[in-house]
Amino acid sequence: MRTGAEYLASLKDGRRVYVDGAVVEDVAHHPAFAPIARTIGELFDLAAADDRFAVDGVNRLFTTPRSREDLAAFRVAATVWAEHTHGWVGRSPDHVGAFAAAFAAHPEAFADDLAPNVTAFQRRIAEHSLYVSYAIIPPQVSRASTASAWEGEFVQVGVVAERPDGIVVRGAQMLATGGAVADEILVSCIKPLTAEDADFAVSFAVPVGAEGVKLLCRRPYAPAATSGYDYPLSSRFDETDALVVFDDVFVPWERVFVFRDVGGLRRQFFDTGAHVLGNWQAQIRFSVKLRFLMGLARKVAAVNGVDKFPGVVEKLGESASLASLVESAVLAAEYAARPDDQGLWRPDPQALYGVMGLQAELYPRVLAILRDLVGGGVLQVPSSVADMTSEQTRPDVDRYVHSPGVPAEDRVKLFKLVWDAIGSEFAGRHHQYEMFYAGAPFVAKGHAFRNYDFDTALAEVDSFLASYGASHGTETP
Repeated sequence: MRTGAEYLASLKDGRRVYVDGAVVEDVAHHPAFAPIARTIGELFDLAAADDRFAVDGVNRLFTTPRSREDLAAFRVAATVWAEHTHGWVGRSPDHVGAFAAAFAAHPEAFADDLAPNVTAFQRRIAEHSLYVSYAIIPPQVSRASTASAWEGEFVQVGVVAERPDGIVVRGAQMLATGGAVADEILVSCIKPLTAEDADFAVSFAVPVGAEGVKLLCRRPYAPAATSGYDYPLSSRFDETDALVVFDDVFVPWERVFVFRDVGGLRRQFFDTGAHVLGNWQAQIRFSVKLRFLMGLARKVAAVNGVDKFPGVVEKLGESASLASLVESAVLAAEYAARPDDQGLWRPDPQALYGVMGLQAELYPRVLAILRDLVGGGVLQVPSSVADMTSEQTRPDVDRYVHSPGVPAEDRVKLFKLVWDAIGSEFAGRHHQYEMFYAGAPFVAKGHAFRNYDFDTALAEVDSFLASYGASHGTETP
């Protein structure tokens, strides 16, 4: 397993990452990306030093769970990484790593000539501890149609040429969260395509620094963070999201997994178990994030001296109930896991997709409760840490911005953290991210519908209906 220093050194590879119309010369040291790059480096150092990550000399988060014990060990390791970021890094290296591990467990889901590429991809990730981001959603040109119906050629990334040694791709794909500081990007399409979209039905992996690859990032939040005291989350955990543009990029055949195969796109995600395993990792991360928000809510209530009020206890209890649903679903998915026909232990999809179907409603509700608890407290904090060090303002802060037993510096520190979790630009991005993490709500709830055991539920109803009839109408139960 490589170290954080080795990872950071690898980022200087000529990649073309754009912010404010200009290319970033060195992402590892640029104010927009250095904080998240350091955080990812810390994850690699953590894994290299912790025996819970090691299996056969590699990081178990990049390997296929082949037993119930493997699955439990995966959860423990994923939790350790998530706890290091308190759940605020949504696309840490174990996310796409889990997808690749499931891909490799099911080479039969891919075309015969491309299947070896999938297993080699997973080996490369594991042996080199690679951070792979992904871009699997088309640009939002039209959500009512697919790429073949759009004006202009190859807006969505697609194949413009086929060569003996590989393919040439052109177009764009979103939303490469963390792509600016990743090693490689897995490019595919999870949106259902039609038979007319064969040119866009591809899946491949490219190094971020590959010739012709450009990343156009949304506005980063880290540079605007005036200090770690004022913006403790923004200043550490902003992953950035990017539109990935492909200007006639050459992709060798050994890096291609799906080629002009609409059905193959779906098979790679769902027949392999990748969607289940990768999203189980995501829910592990989400449960850690919710627990952190629970800690904030509880601490704010205590500092404000209202944690014994019945109404406040009710709000804290509601938040706790919502957080417990996610944590319980993670454990239930593990408890009910079963091996598939290729020996991959798949988390139970009913438990997993059941809670994912509520994520778009659950997260905003948790934030709303936290907003209720802090009230105007997040608006009366000093403008910056400079107010805590200025001789002109510090006496007034100490006198007017404190709580019983809690000095002003500690109270302001807490409420600055809460604001960064619920009200800053960073917080707003996370609100949107968690709401649409699994796609539009109808997509997430569609997964829950398809994976719930309605057959058993219907059988119970039919059995009960069959147990009585019109002749029972006058009988006393």
